[in-house]
Amino acid sequence: MLNNQGRPTNVDNVNSNVGASSGAALLPSEPLLFEVGDKNKSGVDLPKTDTDFSSRLGGFARQTPINLPGLTEPQSMRHYVRMSRLNYSIDAGFYPLGSCTMKHNPRLNEKMARLPGIADIHPLQPQSTVQGAIELMEELGRWLMELTGTGAVAMAPKAGAHGEMCGMMAIKAAHEAKGQGHRKLVLVPESAHGTNPATAAFLGYKVKEIKARKDGTVDVQAVKDALDENVAGIMLTNPNTCGLFEPDVIEIADAVHEAGAYFYCDGANFNAIMGVVRPGDLGIDAMHINLHKTFSTPHGGGGPGAGPVVLSDALAPYAPLPYVKRDGDAVSLVENQDGSDDHLGRMSAFHGQ
Repeated sequence: MLNNQGRPTNVDNVNSNVGASSGAALLPSEPLLFEVGDKNKSGVDLPKTDTDFSSRLGGFARQTPINLPGLTEPQSMRHYVRMSRLNYSIDAGFYPLGSCTMKHNPRLNEKMARLPGIADIHPLQPQSTVQGAIELMEELGRWLMELTGTGAVAMAPKAGAHGEMCGMMAIKAAHEAKGQGHRKLVLVPESAHGTNPATAAFLGYKVKEIKARKDGTVDVQAVKDALDENVAGIMLTNPNTCGLFEPDVIEIADAVHEAGAYFYCDGANFNAIMGVVRPGDLGIDAMHINLHKTFSTPHGGGGPGAGPVVLSDALAPYAPLPYVKRDGDAVSLVENQDGSDDHLGRMSAFHGQ
């Protein structure tokens, strides 16, 4: 293998004897698996089959060889271990940005998540056998509503963007229930997270950008000027992506509500204001909460994520299924609509990862 300078490198005998004060290791450039593996070999031996899968796939059957790299188990293991050593992480050093992938999650909390009564639950177990887990969901939901000053919570969304979609679907359902399905415009400040306009567009909305003031906060007058009978809502991040708390958020919420629209707040930065101010008191109608940012859920490799959504009283009837219901000492998940409610139905097959 050649390194970046074109000189041979023995990747299995890495020289890590660099300055002790830096604590760094001299790591080579790691090639792709396609460069390491051999397309003519395989790390496993599988019996040949006479089954003609193309008859089942029709026009979707692959027309060219797949050309996956054949790797031995040591090759695979060494590749991913070397890749992991190239990552910068909270375990390797300080990172001051506060991003979700860099935030420290105490190892104790990860051990709690691996307790048998949580990690080993099967999603199709009878609810009578998982009362403790459902009670945990109920307790977490109660605290999320208390911390945000809202009237309902949806625990099903699996990530921030999934939570955004949940909140905007609730807004869409509320407008349609009132015969205002013509509202197809969503206002998105340029300081919002990039997933906000993507989520709105995914649900069929048109997006109108709201410019920021020189100090990085949302221009209230620009919001008011953009409001009309076609606006479904605003998607505003608070504190915003610049790390600034929107000082005019209540005035913005009042203007949005007066126009008959709803206020979706991106809760990615909720950890900055939790316990200081309740978003519901600011006038928000929906907000997702990244549990891996504000609290501490195991996070890495793209998950497991969680994005519960809190809803105002106005949007509470449109929360998705399932939701927790208590009857005396027993708790249950209401998983099916009975035809008499406005719930969105299921957003995912099961709770958790």
